Order: sequence, then C-alpha cells, then structure tokens
Amino acid sequence: MNKELINKAIKAAIFAGAEILDVYNTSDFQVETKSDNSPLTIADKRAHNKIVDHLEVLDIPIMSEEGEIAEYSERKNWNLYWCIDPLDGTKEFIKRNGEFTVNIALMNQNTPVGGVIYVPVTKELYFSENSIGAFKINSIDEQYIADIDILIKQASKLPITNQDKVFTIVASRSHLSKETQNFINNMQTRFGNVETISKGSSLKLCMVAEGKADIYPRFAPTMEWDTAAGTAIALGAGFKVTKADGVSPLDYNKADLLNPWFIVMPEGFKI
Repeated sequence: MNKELINKAIKAAIFAGAEILDVYNTSDFQVETKSDNSPLTIADKRAHNKIVDHLEVLDIPIMSEEGEIAEYSERKNWNLYWCIDPLDGTKEFIKRNGEFTVNIALMNQNTPVGGVIYVPVTKELYFSENSIGAFKINSIDEQYIADIDILIKQASKLPITNQDKVFTIVASRSHLSKETQNFINNMQTRFGNVETISKGSSLKLCMVAEGKADIYPRFAPTMEWDTAAGTAIALGAGFKVTKADGVSPLDYNKADLLNPWFIVMPEGFKI
C-alpha cells in the first residue's frame, strides 16, 4: 500500500519540480515575505498546487507549508497523512544556486514511513519506503515517469559506499549557527582531520543518507515539513535522526510544528 502511495508522491514531486523550473528559468520573479519573514515566490505556490492536484484524490490529509494547516485538535487524530514542503530552500532558489528541493513525506502514526525529495535543477530523485529502503536516481523528469518497481531497478540503493575515510560533517549553506560551529570543533577534537561540506535545503539529510557525509547537526530552526521527507530517506538508508541528545527520535505532528535541534547520524554513533 505504502509503495503505491510513494509512487504517486514521486510523480507529484517531479511535476511540481517542472512548475518550479518554469519560474526559475524566467528572467525575473517576484519575492514576497511571509509573516515569519521567510521568502515566498510564485514557484512555491505553483508547486504546492501541483502536488495537491496529484495527491488530494487519495483522500489522505495534507499538511503543506504553503497550505492551510489544520488545527492541532483535528490533526492530532490523523493516522496517515502527507507532510509537504513544495519548495524547500526558497533562499537557495532566489540565489539561483540550484540547491532547492521538492519534499513529500508519507507519515503514519506521526512517523515518516516514506519520503520523496526531488531536485529540479539536477533532476536527482531520492525516495524511500520503510519496507524497501532508500534509493537515488540521478536523472529523471516529467518526460519519463515509471512505476516505482521499475525505478527501484534503475536506482542506486542508499547508502552508496563512500571510500573516503575523512570524517565529514554536512552543514547548512544559509544557517551556520554558533552551536553548529562548536559541534564541528568538538568533532575535530574527537576525530582529528574533519571535512565540512555545505548544502542547501533537505539535501543535507540526503548527503548523510547517500554516504557523502557522516553526520548532519542542525542547531538552528526548522519546521516539520523541512525534515519529514529527509528523515524518511535517512531512516530508509539505515541512519537515525534524533534530537540533540543523540537518543530521542525527532517528533512529528506536534502542537507546535517547530523542530527542536536535531542530528542525523549512523546507527550506533554516540554523541
């Protein structure tokens, strides 16, 4: 059942990516400022509408950054729902650096059981489902939409073996906090030679799931829709996503949708 739903989400994400690129490739686009001072473009709205067009027929509740969020009194009773960020990394979109994504997570009992992350500029697709694991396809767009079983055969299973022995930390390109820098300094003391790589949007979680980074500490604000799909992919690849204590799993569908600080790391890793 979940595989079929993830198949629908993959198609929704890819078509939403096409909407985003249509705006991205224009010479100019308007940027609005939301109530929380975060940026919003017409690409965010168009991607949201395209995803909803694909998924609302499934009669599963949708929580989207760009949609109307149901009151907690209603959504606390949801068993199965979608958690969506139609354009994660709007700041990266505005900078035109390509590091933005479409994020769709399938949530069951407030746990990410499947995720889709699509990178419109590079056409990279990450997807996971808890019974099959996590996968990556390097190039796919709306011209070729296959059944998920065909995609699995064409995809690379995550993590992809990384022969680099240098301990690698992935950090935000736009939000490197003092606490994150302190964490990096502590890892340097612990492991000696430490490398850091920067990425925007949910690609930071994908870097760990893919094996390009060993750990991702996030000691700065994020919302649940920023991390749900990436959490699903990291879990599917055999990693864990915990609060900053390194033990407690990240919670979803809370009354307050703001995430606590968290860390993405290998199973068995001790902070």
